[in-house]
Amino acid sequence: MTKLIKSCAYTQDAYATVADDGVLPDGAVLVSLARLQKEYGSLLERNTPIGVKLQSHDNPESLGDAVGRLSLIALEFPKFRDGRAFSWARVLRTRLGFTGEIRAVGDFLYDQVNYQHRVGFDAWEVPDHFTLEMFQRALTEMTDVYQPSTDGKKTIRELRAAK
Repeated sequence: MTKLIKSCAYTQDAYATVADDGVLPDGAVLVSLARLQKEYGSLLERNTPIGVKLQSHDNPESLGDAVGRLSLIALEFPKFRDGRAFSWARVLRTRLGFTGEIRAVGDFLYDQVNYQHRVGFDAWEVPDHFTLEMFQRALTEMTDVYQPSTDGKKTIRELRAAK
């Protein structure tokens, strides 16, 4: 079982995850890229929030103009060693101008939460053992960073060069 963390608190998931062959319920839905592409027009006609779950190999640029109509993009970490979702989140925020929710789902580590946040993630599906205290600590534990990001925080290299 997983829990959802947004704004540093547990929250109810407003989106119903729907399989490619599942019936769409009333309200907000989270669908696969394949279903979004196949049923885009009818999904828009529902006039309810739409989310898409991208697998790690799904480039968010393939969403095209739909990116502006989505309210949630869930990026999958199929295993903690697969970091493509970090790049996809940054592309969504910087290149594609996505302002909706970017949710981390799948197999990521405590140590990755801080950088996920820095590149644009603002929601996390976490396992039951992952507490809010762990989440808060993960966000604040690293004060100096090596990687540039969307948050504008100066990297260690930039700080050293400024001295």
